[in-house]
Amino acid sequence: MLLFVGLGNPGPEHAGNRHNVGFMAADEIVRRHSFGPWRSRFHGRLSEGSLAGEKVLVLKPQTYMNESGRAVGEAVRFHRLAPSQVVVFHDELDLVAGKVRVKLGGGTAGHNGLRSLDAHIGPDFKRVRIGIGHPGDKRRVVDYVLRDFPKSARDWLAPLLEAIAEAAPLLARGDDAAFMSKVALLTRKQEPTPARAKGAHAKRREAPGEAEAAADEPAPSALGTALRTLLGRRRRRGDGGDGV
Repeated sequence: MLLFVGLGNPGPEHAGNRHNVGFMAADEIVRRHSFGPWRSRFHGRLSEGSLAGEKVLVLKPQTYMNESGRAVGEAVRFHRLAPSQVVVFHDELDLVAGKVRVKLGGGTAGHNGLRSLDAHIGPDFKRVRIGIGHPGDKRRVVDYVLRDFPKSARDWLAPLLEAIAEAAPLLARGDDAAFMSKVALLTRKQEPTPARAKGAHAKRREAPGEAEAAADEPAPSALGTALRTLLGRRRRRGDGGDGV
């Protein structure tokens, strides 16, 4: 059994935030692979299904980002899972928008969701790092992650989430390299085009996150239509979670 965890903040005011891309990935995996209906469990929303012959639980904690570990810890203890059986999908500032990387264990890099998981189950869980880029100034990080993806992201975000869902069975098999390769192949035409990096801060990253330009127009899809509607609405600010 595996536990897939999407990180984000609950509530409609956060639904389109960059910080909620983990929730978006979880939703698309459940939809694409016809998992069971969402139900309330472990201080979160839980869906069950299978990938590559492996039973998989998908959990979206409803405790706000900085308490995500409380929900995940309950699920891990109830099902007697090892941390290595937990796969966490989360936003990553230190990756250019649209890139995906997988790693086992590691630090938290200031991400409060990862810090909470570390406190409750230890650091040895698998992370699917979904790049959202960086605003270029650490003082802008909180506002940046708690804002919706810009309209310019809609042409690459939907194909990226669809690719993550399509390649998810490879994660269930433990073939992380094949998962990353498949996501990269499926999203090659839709990758955002970064602007030229400026300054010392930009040099240590692939590109600043604000430099997101639309690439080729993807084929219409239900997810793409939904994201266009979500990203096109005027964002209603909320103050529920700490966000980082």
